[in-house]
Amino acid sequence: MVHSIGRLQLTKNVLPTCGDQRRFPTSSLTNSSDEPFIQTTSTKIKGHYTIMFRLLAHTLFLLHAFVPGYIVAEEPTVIASSEVALPKQPQASISSDGAIHVVFGVGEDVVYCHSTDNGYTFSEPRVAFQIPNLALGMRRGPRISAVGNALIVSAIGGKQGKGKDGDLVAWRSVDRGRRWQGPVQVNDENASAREGLHAMAASSTGDTWCTWLDLRNDRTELFASMSSNGGASWSPNQLVYRSPEKSVCECCHPSIAIQDGRVQILFRNSLRGNRDMYLTTVKSESVVPETKSIRLGTEHWELNRCPMDGGMLAIDSQGMITTVWRRGREIFAANADGAEEQLIGFGEQPWVTSSSNGPIAVWSVRRDGELMFKSIAGGEPQTIAKVARDAIIVAEPTSGRVALVLWEQSEKGRSSILAKRIGLSPQRP
Repeated sequence: MVHSIGRLQLTKNVLPTCGDQRRFPTSSLTNSSDEPFIQTTSTKIKGHYTIMFRLLAHTLFLLHAFVPGYIVAEEPTVIASSEVALPKQPQASISSDGAIHVVFGVGEDVVYCHSTDNGYTFSEPRVAFQIPNLALGMRRGPRISAVGNALIVSAIGGKQGKGKDGDLVAWRSVDRGRRWQGPVQVNDENASAREGLHAMAASSTGDTWCTWLDLRNDRTELFASMSSNGGASWSPNQLVYRSPEKSVCECCHPSIAIQDGRVQILFRNSLRGNRDMYLTTVKSESVVPETKSIRLGTEHWELNRCPMDGGMLAIDSQGMITTVWRRGREIFAANADGAEEQLIGFGEQPWVTSSSNGPIAVWSVRRDGELMFKSIAGGEPQTIAKVARDAIIVAEPTSGRVALVLWEQSEKGRSSILAKRIGLSPQRP
């Protein structure tokens, strides 16, 4: 059941220049009732955007518990929706004050919004900046990190696009997304990030790291760079991993997490006909692999093509690393201690976060299929949406009481960015 009131008609007459607070603008409001949900829509006029988003009122946020220790919203919040300017690939970061910062792509636009009430409602999505031929789809898209009083957004694009060129660039805001400064190029070899796949994470001390698939040496390698000043500048690029054969897996996104000066990078390798997951540790001072990269899992995935599915990792406050990844149609969770992997479900595109209840994961049963949720600690997987692709989940890992799941939904020619709150009980399940 969808609750709504009134309708806010949005008309985009002028697309402001980069650096303005460009947004999906409002113009007139017609309101026909006093029900507690607001639905806003717009129509595309003369080539401009249509965007719809709903703000969910606190007072009628409907909840039901289906897993001990977790309370999940019955209805998702629609952050953006359109049939013509299609929003894709949401990502999120939680700042130290508990605000949830969200970015996604719409064509060549990187769009930003935020929530200051634990994901009950979100600000109006605004265009932060544009990137020519923005890499978008299948885990390609912008990333965001909250670092002190700065927000850093990274993305890949190029003048030609379509794999002919592509640079990883970063933008920063120090006024909570009102204005954005950039771009600053992260890869120091032009066009070497043209595969379009990267990840970004920030440490508790303020260092921010990017890692990406790099093609500067005519093979797919894993490179990294670090910023110690909120994304204003980036360190010289360093090779993190080179396959002893030719390339790492060419179309699977890497993932990155940082804790206690250790940068952990998860990626899919390509060795001897197998597409297995590997974890490597980098010292924060040097961008030099500290130890030999380790393979995760007790079995191989023999495959002669890229599955376009790179998994995710998270680190809790005690330094425990949890990875989730796919092998065949099975979804596994594994630690970095060499223990046997744990089968948690079936599907694709898993994502994991650390929470005050321990690590929790989401994945899709299939492309545009059911969205599943599970605590790694136990319990059965639960369906939290009927149609989803490329979902993510974020949470504050120590004291946060809420996790937020975001995903892309495509139905009947309409693309939407949806969000669903998962309340964490005071006690572990």
